[in-house]
Amino acid sequence: MSCVPYIALKVAWTAGSRLGIPEGSSLLDAGTPLIVANAAAVVMDAAVVVLALLLTRPWGVRAPAWLLVLPMWAASGLLLPIMTAYPLQLAAQLLGGDGGRPAAEGSAEPFLEPWVFSIVYGGFILQGLALGALFALYTKERWGHLWQGRLRDVPEGPTAPALRATAVAVAVLAPIPAAVHLLWAAGSTAGLDAGRAASRTSDFHVVEAVNAVFIVCAAVGVLLLAFWRGGRLPLRLPLALAWAGSAQTACWGAWLTIASLASAGDGANRPTTVMVVIYAVQMLAGALVVTLGAHFFAERSVNRPLPAPSPSFTAAGPALRESRVR
Repeated sequence: MSCVPYIALKVAWTAGSRLGIPEGSSLLDAGTPLIVANAAAVVMDAAVVVLALLLTRPWGVRAPAWLLVLPMWAASGLLLPIMTAYPLQLAAQLLGGDGGRPAAEGSAEPFLEPWVFSIVYGGFILQGLALGALFALYTKERWGHLWQGRLRDVPEGPTAPALRATAVAVAVLAPIPAAVHLLWAAGSTAGLDAGRAASRTSDFHVVEAVNAVFIVCAAVGVLLLAFWRGGRLPLRLPLALAWAGSAQTACWGAWLTIASLASAGDGANRPTTVMVVIYAVQMLAGALVVTLGAHFFAERSVNRPLPAPSPSFTAAGPALRESRVR
């Protein structure tokens, strides 16, 4: 049900409706690109329904790992920043932030009615919570033996040098977009296009701070996996940091890169070279982290014996237990 409001709005806009779009909005003049974007958004949100079915139906446990994990990782990357930033934006507005009002009066036209953001983002948050809970239960039963235990108990594998080299590359790349996002969050306009600089609000600053936090999470998670073997740190902690951080960093970086290229000829809103480079570096860093994670799990699944079968989770027990090796 959480998908219905967003899909309904996108279908209505594709059909020509102006529901929730105020006069003067740039969306009114978007034309064919907006129709294509709305259609793509409907397909993406419909994929959430498919993911939910894969995570809850008996036949879902027989799905190849990549068919579930890759879309779930992408969904995490697109939903996590909304789940974290939107409540913080509301809190900032309660504390006196200017919210959707531009920093310089008259510097930006209205984009959407405020109620649209409340309904759509509220639905996204519910989608993220539901998918996250279902995915945690699913992975605990199917692949829990791969991420249980403590970091110090992870054996050195033959790919350890390559993993460390990848972690170093991430450690070199990640501080660049993280630092720039922090500067933008703190109020700097260096590297921003004129339109973006003029229309900054408290919402913008919150989003930039959240971007920086996720990039740091990705770097910390991968460095812990590659280099730290002391103490009693649970293995799931660096894995969770690497998963969430890489998903948001790569997927949001890709989304911003595509949006930047799509608006390349839009005058004052044309993205600067700095913006394009930062988004590309962000995307590359996230892609390196998820690549490292894939190799980590592949090696661990080969070297770690399967645990004793468990009758829990769903009625699909036998099929689920057979699927553990896939």
